[in-house]
Amino acid sequence: MKQSVAVLFGGMSVEHEVSVISAIQAIRSMDTEKYDIVPVYMTKQNDMYVGPGIGTIENYKDIPALLKNSVRVILVREEGRVYLTEYPAKRFGGKKPIPVDIAFPIVHGTNVEDGTLQGYLKTLGLPFVGCDVTASAVGMDKFIQKAILKEAQVPVLDAKLYCLSDYAQLDTLLADVEQTFSYPVIVKPVNLGSSVGITVAHDRTSLTSAVDDGFRYATKVLVEHAISELREINCSVLGDENDAIASECEEPLHSREILSYEDKYVSGSKKGGAKGMASVSRKIPAELSPEKREEIRELAVRSFKALGCNGVARIDFMIDESTGALYFNEINTIPGSLAFYLWEPVGIPYKELLTRMIDLALKRERERDALTFSFDTNILKSATFGPKGGSKV
Repeated sequence: MKQSVAVLFGGMSVEHEVSVISAIQAIRSMDTEKYDIVPVYMTKQNDMYVGPGIGTIENYKDIPALLKNSVRVILVREEGRVYLTEYPAKRFGGKKPIPVDIAFPIVHGTNVEDGTLQGYLKTLGLPFVGCDVTASAVGMDKFIQKAILKEAQVPVLDAKLYCLSDYAQLDTLLADVEQTFSYPVIVKPVNLGSSVGITVAHDRTSLTSAVDDGFRYATKVLVEHAISELREINCSVLGDENDAIASECEEPLHSREILSYEDKYVSGSKKGGAKGMASVSRKIPAELSPEKREEIRELAVRSFKALGCNGVARIDFMIDESTGALYFNEINTIPGSLAFYLWEPVGIPYKELLTRMIDLALKRERERDALTFSFDTNILKSATFGPKGGSKV
């Protein structure tokens, strides 16, 4: 019997459109002999819809029309199984609930990739592909992941974190940045991807603008020194915290000091980015010495395991060409296009990659089922409340 796989995409994120592209790419490559694929589109309000047109990219040119011809659903657990159920329910003529064996979130950014959606799925008891709640949350927080990776002896650039109370005293914030770092510096929202809100600043004026832009997208921003002679190298990892392998390395090519949103999703395709991250101009394999290639691949696996990841992630590294120093930059726990283009060069086609990701999720569920989450106790039988609400056990 085929397993029912609900592919969840979209959601309340500035990377909403990128998620749609990544997910429909994956849906078209999944093994339909093994799985019944159920595309589930999440609107920017996180409402879920299913329907015959949800898995077709052309329909997203007119989303209101698409939704009008689709059915809103919610996930419901009943008698030990999870279903996609029409909402609001109709007394007569409603759609039959769709059973779901496993969820496959292909989402990017805050509110969906950061552990929020994963926690919801975990509460339902529905197995899901990719990182668990903690790894998803840490993977989206650029500051926390640096702290963890330092403990794992992964080289990272030092950084400072600023929150809204710092932003309220902007002159003090700017002075602190200048006292801590020399220009140029890079300003990043602490928990976004796809290069949204990331700016390099070379002086006080551009720093002010960069900080303003960063706080448009997040309540915390991270500032670190910007490498002037920068070379970016990316590597993907497949596995879990116990066993993982690295892909081929790539060098993305871009038109600015940093790889921008436009470089990633627009400029590489005459069709406006319909190929997602697969359309980015890049060198695969990256031009690296055998020793540097293996150093990056080993560091990618070490970082993946240290952060407790599962499934496929893409890890972005920086090389300072002036010194040759290699630094971890960030991890994408659900990378654009699932980084399939980095696995094909090492002999893993996209269909196989997706199947391995599903198998890893089911392996994690089996391991979780072997754990004990409750034990017999009579504590409630002896619990009482005093006259002022105090408890006695």
